[in-house]
Amino acid sequence: MPKSDPQVAAYGDVDELNCALGAALACLPAQAHELTERLGRIQQELFVAGAILAGQKAAMPDGAAARLEREIDTMTAELPELRRFILPGGAPAGAALHLARAVCRRAERAVVGLPDAPADVVVYLNRLSDHLFVSARWVNRRAGVAETTWAGL
Repeated sequence: MPKSDPQVAAYGDVDELNCALGAALACLPAQAHELTERLGRIQQELFVAGAILAGQKAAMPDGAAARLEREIDTMTAELPELRRFILPGGAPAGAALHLARAVCRRAERAVVGLPDAPADVVVYLNRLSDHLFVSARWVNRRAGVAETTWAGL
């Protein structure tokens, strides 16, 4: 299969996402144990997603997307309601998680564009991008860094 094949691009984007998560993990403060564990598990799940996209016989772990949803709800409960768009950034870990979210959305677009896009991977990546957004907000809040809102047009 040529490296320019959309399937190779899709699992390459998932690999890049995994690298972005590794960079975010390197920025997390030592006291962020729960998020460190979550992101470590997500990295493992992304390897499964990559294997599926590469055509190997693999399946996403049972309940992986639902687990992301529960974690989103847990973190959201600690955050103020969003009333305006926020700019990506904040503490180093928050900024790295915002970047990972953007990479995740690109990976999702690449996977959705495949002729036989695996539905479980599509759903997982969709939920993961939301998880990473909320994780970035959560990390920034824990770090005491205020969110910068978009000034608008």
